[in-house]
Amino acid sequence: MIDESAIVNYTKKGIVFNIQKFSIHDGPGVRSIVFIKGCPLSCKWCSNPESQDGQPIVMFNEKNCIHCGKCLTVCTHHAIDSSVRGLINRKLCVNCGYCATICPAQALIVSGKSMSVREVIQEIKKDAIMYRRSNGGITVSGGEPLFQADFVAELLKACKLLGWHTAIETTGYASVAQLEKVLPFVDTVLFDIKNIESESHLDGTGKTNELILANALRIAITGSCNVVVRVPLVPNFNANPRCVHLICEFVKYMTGVKEIHLLPYHKLGANKYELLGREYPIDDALQTPEEEDVYEYKKIVEEHGFRCIIGG
Repeated sequence: MIDESAIVNYTKKGIVFNIQKFSIHDGPGVRSIVFIKGCPLSCKWCSNPESQDGQPIVMFNEKNCIHCGKCLTVCTHHAIDSSVRGLINRKLCVNCGYCATICPAQALIVSGKSMSVREVIQEIKKDAIMYRRSNGGITVSGGEPLFQADFVAELLKACKLLGWHTAIETTGYASVAQLEKVLPFVDTVLFDIKNIESESHLDGTGKTNELILANALRIAITGSCNVVVRVPLVPNFNANPRCVHLICEFVKYMTGVKEIHLLPYHKLGANKYELLGREYPIDDALQTPEEEDVYEYKKIVEEHGFRCIIGG
């Protein structure tokens, strides 16, 4: 817990697109997960593509559309266009959300809204008894929490004042200044390491990995929080013995890290690309890694001396 004299800016606002209650993943105990908008990466397998843009974004569910035409009457930017994939011309849309407010079938919805620290705390405080009973707490995910470092720092500071365990799930792609704002208020960092080879990392995520790996070492060496490394296992990207071995070799340089989580690829977010009018970036034929292969990767992690958990 931080000093009670610490000042929290409860009016500080951020863009939040979901608050998930009663999660048993993404940190110890029962947790609330606050998902914030904005991410510098564009991973091909991203299950929350609506989070990549830092601002609220309109999504269209064609299955709900009753073709009433009301959205056409309110869109002054002429962005509603039935001739384009996903109904919305993204080049013209300013994501004002007026079309969603008038849509009677909720075929148009807005992902993301501006919330103050106070508003988020009021919402997650409803489940505070569960945090205490389970030694759980709050995890900020996304998107990339460090993308909104000022907001996340104030939110986590408020959580610490309430005595809650705090965690962030991060890609590690952030400036030192962003890290320094947030880390003092974090108990556990869930740090994604996707690939050690920079060219492969660029192909899969849209960014090279030098900054990420440097920040992984930087966070671990501070010793200020528990660090858990998480590896999404994606076929044709890193789901092979060589890539898992290289990641483990790197993690050995991360002071104090004892645990690696393996997260097998899944398609749970594939439908969201359609809602955004986008093509799913990964071949539909790509499947979740076979169970026996995942356990082989688990064995590699354990042979390197780390505790390994499948999922997380």
